[in-house]
Amino acid sequence: MSVNVHINSPNVKYTDSHIEAQYSYQTTSVHRDGNKVTVTPRTTEMTIRTERRVPRLGVMLVGWGGNNGTTVTAAVLANKMGLTWKTKNGVKKANYFGSLLQSSTVCLGSGLEGEVNVPFRDLLPMVHPNDIVFDGWDISSLDLGSAMERAQVLDWSLQEQLRPYMSSLKPRPSIYIPEFIAANQESRADNVLTGTMAEQMERIRADIRDFRQASGVDKVIVLWTANTERFCDIIPGVNDSAKNLLAAIQAGAAEVSPSTLFAVASILEGCAYINGSPQNTFVPGAIELAMQRGVFIGGDDFKSGQTKIKSVLVDFLVSAGIKPTSIVSYNHLGNNDGKNLSAPQQFRSKEISKSNVVDDMVQSNPILYEPGEKPDHCVVIKYVPYVGDSKRAMDEYTSEIMMGGINTIALHNTCEDSLLATPIILDLVMLTELCQRVTVKPQGEESFQSFHSVLSLLSFLCKAPLVPSGTPVVNAFFRQRSSIENIMRACLGLPPQNHMLLEHKLQRNFLPPHETCVNNDVASLKKVPLVNGNHIPLTNGVYAHMDHTACAL
Repeated sequence: MSVNVHINSPNVKYTDSHIEAQYSYQTTSVHRDGNKVTVTPRTTEMTIRTERRVPRLGVMLVGWGGNNGTTVTAAVLANKMGLTWKTKNGVKKANYFGSLLQSSTVCLGSGLEGEVNVPFRDLLPMVHPNDIVFDGWDISSLDLGSAMERAQVLDWSLQEQLRPYMSSLKPRPSIYIPEFIAANQESRADNVLTGTMAEQMERIRADIRDFRQASGVDKVIVLWTANTERFCDIIPGVNDSAKNLLAAIQAGAAEVSPSTLFAVASILEGCAYINGSPQNTFVPGAIELAMQRGVFIGGDDFKSGQTKIKSVLVDFLVSAGIKPTSIVSYNHLGNNDGKNLSAPQQFRSKEISKSNVVDDMVQSNPILYEPGEKPDHCVVIKYVPYVGDSKRAMDEYTSEIMMGGINTIALHNTCEDSLLATPIILDLVMLTELCQRVTVKPQGEESFQSFHSVLSLLSFLCKAPLVPSGTPVVNAFFRQRSSIENIMRACLGLPPQNHMLLEHKLQRNFLPPHETCVNNDVASLKKVPLVNGNHIPLTNGVYAHMDHTACAL
């Protein structure tokens, strides 16, 4: 059920085209001089505009025929058609569980019935997954119906209902450079582009234009959900600047990866590009090109299961004053991702993205850790074909507690890999599209500006967040989530959610007399005091409102 959120404030203006909010952005400037720390509060007034028109969105997936690509396409079709299917555990119904935007809520404040929580998706006008149009590329020629069967992710009875629709979808030929992925992927590579590197990139650009025209979508976002590649070497004169990268593509240089070619093609076509794997797709030249063109890029690597738990648990331990000293993460899986990661160079890419996730939490507490000190952190991934997409993850967190004591937490997590990644893919493209409709004008500036091309707001959804140069990297789960929530609240002129609830922590309620509303009629507002600190239902639909609004709940 959708909720219509309307802000009753002189600082928020609704027009046919925009929601325009006057917002006071409060920060603190800190100066340290030895043991003395001086903190200066700062307030910046700004205007935030959000376009209200939601475009028709097209999403092109690199690796469309893989487990993630087939699962996200099938899931959207199943939800769009409202499918149900029988399993040994009963009847299941299509849903978007696991999606931040579709299946989690935000607390707007207090009302007559206590806290009022609304779906994330209803805060601002945004694309619904059911309306996304999919297309994409894959090195395998299987149609999506056959690829869905090969993936072994969805229940068979659901696959049977979806097969007529999925079988009509066929991936476009993709770029295949064997040196960047495991040799065991060669048997799948029967749907590949030929020609020079520059010619293949131009073919990708033509595919994007063809899809945009044939589907009638208003905008296209490209997302990499294909194999993990090895890391590229950053070579001066090759991929260190936009100019050099474009020249290197024309020359067919060895250290330009398929994922970087897709990124460059997307940027040149004005399409946002998101990297869902851990390799360093965004070499300095690709980042510079995106900034020159004003195109959003984001990544890296979907944060879905084991690493998402790590970003919560280590945050909890460090925030509680407990010192994690050893983190050992083992997992095995049997899907094609696991097969590709069995090669050392591809595993190294994944190891890097999974290992760095605790760094910012460790650095936040100099009481527990000396400068440069980190927990011992070991990551192991093994390929076990039998378990398929049902990944097993085992973690051991050893921490030092008071007076030399030791605390050990051991976890065993069984998760269906692609069913965790699918809602993340949807959140990434929906959040990226929303950010394309938000502009900000700080006080004193003449024009509105968009977010930075490196879209760090996507960090909540990524293991190794890509952020603008000089920006702190945040991996802590709830800090990342709060960033998304509070920026969306700012678009509505609402202050950050601080959970202070001071009115409930003092002996006497300090709030002024409460306004009331008769049958949601703004003209009938009256001042009504609280009795014993409680909201009072009056007669004939008259209620006391703590938040001074005239909106019925």
